[in-house]
Amino acid sequence: MPKHRLSRRGRYIAWAATGVVVVAGAGVAAQTSMAAPAWPAQKTYTGRAFDACTAPSPAAMKAWRKDAYYGGVAVYIGGRNRGCAQPHLTKSWVKSADTLGWRVIPLYVGAQPPCQKSRNKERFTAATAASVGASNANDAIAKASALGMKPGSPVYLNMESYDIADKACNDATLTYVRSFTKTLRAKTYRAGLYGFSSSSAKAIATAKNRTDLPGNLWYALWNGQETTTRDWPWDPKLYTDHSRGHQYKANSRETRGGHTITVDRNAWDAPVAIIG
Repeated sequence: MPKHRLSRRGRYIAWAATGVVVVAGAGVAAQTSMAAPAWPAQKTYTGRAFDACTAPSPAAMKAWRKDAYYGGVAVYIGGRNRGCAQPHLTKSWVKSADTLGWRVIPLYVGAQPPCQKSRNKERFTAATAASVGASNANDAIAKASALGMKPGSPVYLNMESYDIADKACNDATLTYVRSFTKTLRAKTYRAGLYGFSSSSAKAIATAKNRTDLPGNLWYALWNGQETTTRDWPWDPKLYTDHSRGHQYKANSRETRGGHTITVDRNAWDAPVAIIG
């Protein structure tokens, strides 16, 4: 993929260095410190999903929906570290995708850890982690809302690989993630995190202090296994009740309905956007 969250080359450097819809309230119990007074029912999708660097054209989305292999699509709604332009991603695009039956998964490429090797435009430090996390979350909410994604929707924070054995860096990252999560919840948006099973997702799944951690975890483990359960590498009691996504294959060039897109493949059992 030419440029994805950071860049294709950067992603692999970082990696080496370290459909049924269910409407329910699932996942809320796993989220602590939720200050919002009332939560809309969660919208959950279970099935196959893809993410692409750039949101595909409306014609491609229509053709791929007719193919019916995928039912979910992840889109990069914002963040200074977002790797690709989004000429198609508008409120009308999101509404059209929803009308076609797509389940839309919002991704936000926020600031990255101070010890991360990949190039990026925005980093946080130990001193700025909390403030940057809150600022990024408020921006993510504004971007989601502008696209017609209503309160109750999730926002998945994109956290690329970093050295979680670096305690100072890991502590700063957890501070940032907690601040991002807490700020989302105060505005009644659900929190999720996309990360690698060997690093960023592992840091969240294995943290002993669970306060203000995201209630949904999307882990990248490129093993080709289309599952969110059989290869789950952490405590089986964590992130149950429709709270997991698994990116199991990257950079898959696929043609459906005459439209070719390079995508990452995902097994999905987690919240998706509520479109208004």
